[in-house]
Amino acid sequence: MAKDKTLYSCTECGGTSPKWLGKCPSCGAWNTLIESVAEAAAPAAKNRFASLAAAQPVTTLADIDAADFERLPTGLDELDRVLGGGMVEGGVVLIGGDPGIGKSTLLLQALHQLSLAVPRKSFAGPPQERLAPLGGKPVQGTGRGQTVLYVTGEESGAQVALRSRRLGLNGSQVRVLAEISVEKILATIEAERPTVCVIDSIQTVYSEQLTSAPGSVAQVRECAAQLTRTAKATGVTVVLVGHVTKEGALAGPRVLEHMVDTVLYFEGDTHSSFRLIRAIKNRFGAVNEIGVFAMTEKGLKGVSNPSAIFLSQHAEPVPGSCVMVTLEGTRPLLVEIQALVDEGGPSPRRLSVGLDRDRLAMLLAVLHRHAGIACMDQDVFVNAVGGVRITEPAADLAVMLAITSSLRGRALPKGFLAFGEVGLAGEVRPAPRGQDRLKEAAKLGFSVAVVPRANAPKPSHLKAHPKDFEGLTIHPVDRIEEAMEVVRGL
Repeated sequence: MAKDKTLYSCTECGGTSPKWLGKCPSCGAWNTLIESVAEAAAPAAKNRFASLAAAQPVTTLADIDAADFERLPTGLDELDRVLGGGMVEGGVVLIGGDPGIGKSTLLLQALHQLSLAVPRKSFAGPPQERLAPLGGKPVQGTGRGQTVLYVTGEESGAQVALRSRRLGLNGSQVRVLAEISVEKILATIEAERPTVCVIDSIQTVYSEQLTSAPGSVAQVRECAAQLTRTAKATGVTVVLVGHVTKEGALAGPRVLEHMVDTVLYFEGDTHSSFRLIRAIKNRFGAVNEIGVFAMTEKGLKGVSNPSAIFLSQHAEPVPGSCVMVTLEGTRPLLVEIQALVDEGGPSPRRLSVGLDRDRLAMLLAVLHRHAGIACMDQDVFVNAVGGVRITEPAADLAVMLAITSSLRGRALPKGFLAFGEVGLAGEVRPAPRGQDRLKEAAKLGFSVAVVPRANAPKPSHLKAHPKDFEGLTIHPVDRIEEAMEVVRGL
């Protein structure tokens, strides 16, 4: 019997090589080639243009009727926020996260809400009686809610039903299928015609057309492609659950993220009860939008005021603490920046959690050069409270003020906040949507703000909307020296 030919496939781009290489010849990524079995070539078509015969005719862009997408709310406000208002018909969503973070729990809760609260769409086809709802016998459609399908490849139906009981989802009408063959899953989707179908997880699904094992690059790519084509052709919303690597990226080929419409990452510390779900890609909404959940005994609950998570509860102001307003998508969030400056050794340490470490080193140099505050012989530790990651440069001013406060041992006033980007020349640059940030701070009772001059409210706005910044004293500054002088005078 002939030995199967092997190839080495790149997990980043899907490129192949006949032998193992340390660097992928297609995309240049290191240590991404894994061994796989070469698939047999498909038979050549008699007419190489035959596949193009059924293509859609070419249309002028101005003649295409582009209607807005109708949203289907999931019943979980924080998830709807991240999705851009709800699920879109025919959309494909990929959600990834660490094991045990709550992906399956969240999706089971969302499907339960969809099965109960939203009027059912009418689909042509046989009665809805092929699959058993959670923990029950096959039943006919009740006329309430959407028809939703949960395909599990990692658990049995009994395990899913047990989790639903633990979450308090009694009498749930979610349809469950324990299957890993993509051909059988597609046949069930065609027969059931669900509004939303969850595949948990894409790494366990395999296609009978390929000989490689489930979870391989070829299997993940092919199964995701078939499910995506089915979603676009039938209008079924497909949600794919993806595993992540030890580096935190989604496992499988990077092309998987390009194929889907929305990519969500589920983040959070297993030692904390709070979870963040973040949109990395969204063709139907804003990217970098986040939803905040709290893990409880009855599942995940949305947090209506997430700023309370990222603010430490100090009875009195403490040195080294400064509050800033960051933007996550369309939502302003108040986050406390903490800094600790301590006497260091021959090689002082610079450590940051939730902030860019290289940017911290740059800010310390600007602080020394333009504000005369030297930390060259000090260890500097900076932390964003609550486990949030801040990537925007608007945190610069708050980081510098927190470091100065810790170095001098002098706390900033109660109700103080600051935001703004600081350049290498010492200038304080404006942050996007500065007035929305100030409105959020005023709404939460903050009283003093140091902000870039370009973000200060204009007199015309203050006259037209006097209550927007009520109780908030705003100090606009142009340079880091001015900010230091303002803080000294408070």
